[in-house]
Amino acid sequence: MTTTSPSKPGGARVAVQRFGTFLSGMIMPNIAAFIAWGFITMLFIPAGFFGADSPFGWHWAPVAEIIGGGGDAATIQWEGAMTALAEGDGGNFFAYVGLVGPMITYLLPLLIANMGGRLVYGERGGVVATIATMGVIVGTNIPMFLGAMIMGPLAAWITKQMDKLWDGKIKAGFEMLVNNFSAGILGMILAVAGFFAFGPLMLGISAALGGAVGWLVSFNLLPLVSIIVEPAKVLFLNNAINHGVFTPLGIEQAAETGKSILFLIEANPGPGLGLLMAFTFFGVGAAKASAPGAAVIQFFGGIHEIYFPYALSKPMTILALIAGGASGVATNMLLNGGLGFPAAPGSIIAVTAAAIGGGVGNLLVVYLSVVIAAVVTFLLTGIILRSSRKRDLAAEGDAFGAAIAQTEANKGKKSEHLSNLAAASAPATTATAVATAPIENIVFACDAGMGSSAMGASVLRNKLKKAGITDVNVTNQAIANLDGTADLVITQQQLTDRAKDKSPNSIHVSVDNFMNAPQYEEVVEMVQSQKEGQQ
Repeated sequence: MTTTSPSKPGGARVAVQRFGTFLSGMIMPNIAAFIAWGFITMLFIPAGFFGADSPFGWHWAPVAEIIGGGGDAATIQWEGAMTALAEGDGGNFFAYVGLVGPMITYLLPLLIANMGGRLVYGERGGVVATIATMGVIVGTNIPMFLGAMIMGPLAAWITKQMDKLWDGKIKAGFEMLVNNFSAGILGMILAVAGFFAFGPLMLGISAALGGAVGWLVSFNLLPLVSIIVEPAKVLFLNNAINHGVFTPLGIEQAAETGKSILFLIEANPGPGLGLLMAFTFFGVGAAKASAPGAAVIQFFGGIHEIYFPYALSKPMTILALIAGGASGVATNMLLNGGLGFPAAPGSIIAVTAAAIGGGVGNLLVVYLSVVIAAVVTFLLTGIILRSSRKRDLAAEGDAFGAAIAQTEANKGKKSEHLSNLAAASAPATTATAVATAPIENIVFACDAGMGSSAMGASVLRNKLKKAGITDVNVTNQAIANLDGTADLVITQQQLTDRAKDKSPNSIHVSVDNFMNAPQYEEVVEMVQSQKEGQQ
């Protein structure tokens, strides 16, 4: 099958991306639940907007019934609830907190476990994963997000292996009986194992990770994490770090203190904004022309992927991103800024919503961290671009300078001109020669299947509509959810190898910018030519 990207395997890079995508697949579909919990916490705990200790000097009388405990809201002590939770005293904990506590203790981890189980073994895996994770939750005294992210997929995998033992051996009429009882018995066994063995193990792991973060904070070294996070973002490797470590630990911190700095290490929109604004003022050709629009999408829409091609066209600018990210982290660390829940997507709007619960002071600190990160990145990127401006103009006046595609797929080091992406890879029209079946289902695929892929799908959908093509289905989804039914799959350059693994019989088109890719015109022409040939 002819595609628009190299077929060379991605090696370790693809393996890490796949792992990060799996973690993201458990977290991202449940972000709405995290946001709901964050808003309930922000509004109704004693220090919240409607709480007894409201910073505005007033509270809403029914707040006690909302968060539990009964009686006058002024008598409810959040500190008492946290003490009860730390001591494993569930009864007193729920006497203090009736809605906030159960959501973070049960609802959120179980949602994660269920999604992890579904990713491994569908609905059946999700059910057993939820049962097993309940044992882990009850066997610990902290919100068990790490346990859910491990036990959920593990329980589903065990269920899958169990079903293979008698696949095709069950007599007709007994399938439902065997399936239900086997899943129930296995879920019981795993829940008991989780309670006595897995839960304590996860407590130790959580304590170790929390201790590592605490050590970094105590020695003022947390900004150094940006050395890993910022390059990982550009190479689509950040999900393993963000969703595997930062989100679970951040939620535990937020449950205790109301906010966490860990939520803003990866999600800070400042570095990306600074990079794009530097390209706006100091870039050349298509990079300069497209950067302002990309900045709006990145900063307000939270689609960070849109600035990756700019950084890859000038790899030195990754150093500017690291410096900007570290500056933002340092600002929050020194001034005690943080978010009450994960900001997803990493939009300034989402960041504002997650920061405002900590009060006006916290919101100003978070804004300051975004501004500082943007300014530092802007200044350093500007220096880098200015130093090579004459060379870029002399080499090639349009597109992203004279950047040449240098990539080995296993390193993700792809640097392309936005206006010449079709020439850098096999053009989409090449795929037309082997597209013997009608193209009726086009899928945009990215890591989470939400932000950037949804944006690209909307752009192509409008182009097809303008061309008078209304019977082609254009959708977006996560790469992990590709099932091989798509006629054509569109991905970003660094993710195409994984998409080909999941959907090997599809036509694959690689782009570097979901908003403005020349391949879209070629896809429209390809579909049009097929329609004309069928008439």
